[in-house]
Amino acid sequence: MSKTTVRLVFVCALAGLLASGWATYAHYRLLNDPTYTSFCDVSATVSCTQVYLSRFSTVRGIPVAIFGGIWFVFAGLLAVAGLTARPAVGESVPGYLFAGSTLALAAVLYLGYASFVLLKLVCVLCLVTYAAVTGLFLVSGAATSVPMTSLPRRVAVDVKVLVSSPLAILLAVLFVGAAGSTLAFFPREGGTATLAPTQDQRSDLERFLATAPRIPLVIPAEGAKVLVVKFNDYQCPACGQSYLSYKPILAKYEVTHPGAVRVVLKDYPLNSACNVNVGTVLHPAACDAAVAVRLARLRNRAEAMEEWLFTHQPSMTAASVRQAARDIGQVNDFDAKYASTLEQVKGDIGLGKQLDVHSTPTFFINGVKVDGAWAPQFFDQAVAYELQHAASK
Repeated sequence: MSKTTVRLVFVCALAGLLASGWATYAHYRLLNDPTYTSFCDVSATVSCTQVYLSRFSTVRGIPVAIFGGIWFVFAGLLAVAGLTARPAVGESVPGYLFAGSTLALAAVLYLGYASFVLLKLVCVLCLVTYAAVTGLFLVSGAATSVPMTSLPRRVAVDVKVLVSSPLAILLAVLFVGAAGSTLAFFPREGGTATLAPTQDQRSDLERFLATAPRIPLVIPAEGAKVLVVKFNDYQCPACGQSYLSYKPILAKYEVTHPGAVRVVLKDYPLNSACNVNVGTVLHPAACDAAVAVRLARLRNRAEAMEEWLFTHQPSMTAASVRQAARDIGQVNDFDAKYASTLEQVKGDIGLGKQLDVHSTPTFFINGVKVDGAWAPQFFDQAVAYELQHAASK
């Protein structure tokens, strides 16, 4: 490998590693700090937090960013090998990089599709990693001079060279050990979310709830001690995830404190067709979905309709929503009732504007505004705090 190629590989690997590291840190903070906001949460469409909270951000509970960081470190080590190893090994390194970059490029193309097409979100840190992977792919492809079909044979030969070098063995052991430890000890989403917050986390959360301004809401609590108002978009991934993850928590409180917690969903479709506060059509089926739930509610089928919408977001279209309204919600007069029901949706949108709602989900927990969805354990703790606080009054 030429020095120029090595420099370019290092630049791409370093940029990707920094972005992956920052993304991993943000993911960790989201799991441990309910008040954390990433620097790249710019708007409803440019939001790292919403991407990290999506189902596409982890593999078996491990952030995808960690796998990206491991790959970029490996690419940097290969560049070192290409510059310092004997010529026979050095000429194979671009091929190894190109093969690895091809797999990494396939991964980022899928993640990019998930982000831009399915989630309709932009993550700045993700864009940097996509660019870094693409750069490694192009640089290594241009530098590769050996047939790719010869790589399996070359691997066997180069491994023999590797085990004959104490320094190479040391670097390999350190790399494998560091990668394995990171994967093993990073908090899993699935496990962490079910654990009670630590004492420090509880203190931070309670301090936030105790000092945050409480906005008066024109929504009756109907005797409940905790009123949770959620401004919702049925095509919003974070809205769907919070619905599914908070559902067992709310069911628990309905058993332990019947009638003490009331949840009210308010419509705020991120679609300029029915929401004048949104400049574009982020979620094309969101207006129809809001109408479908309202019409299904008249037939006592709202819960089933919501469940269908939140679990079919990736394939949701206006046509599929209307079909589901007929099949799931038992709504046979969708078109006839659409215009009048949409006016009710716009009433919620107007309230959202008054309350300075800009994105979904936005929660108000006894008047405390929460932009975005908290991890389930923090939402659980917030409800418990509010119940205790109400009992002490």
